[in-house]
Amino acid sequence: QVQLVESGGGLVQAGGSLRLSCAASGSIFSIDYMGWYRQVPGKERESVAVIRSGGSTNYADSVKGRFTISRDNAKITVYLQMNSLKPEDTAVYYCTVRTLGVPYWGQGTQVAVSS
Repeated sequence: QVQLVESGGGLVQAGGSLRLSCAASGSIFSIDYMGWYRQVPGKERESVAVIRSGGSTNYADSVKGRFTISRDNAKITVYLQMNSLKPEDTAVYYCTVRTLGVPYWGQGTQVAVSS
């Protein structure tokens, strides 16, 4: 089993910044990718940013230039630096890690951006 513990969510004013962290532990032998998704009530969960084992990254168009995903391999931790936050970034953010083809999810952390 793999456990993911997220932290860093909260309430921030538009234009502000937050940094999310997600620490993975458990039976992790080979990581395919680590990433962040987000979900608002009534909508499907959407991909925000992903970082693959080779270091390549992908971002949703809506966050390009504002969000940066990074990782610490020694700590098996993935980060999401969110700058220039907008009210439309308000959502529950979920960390995901896929190892040996199996995806695991964190419990989610709330990000709220006030206008």
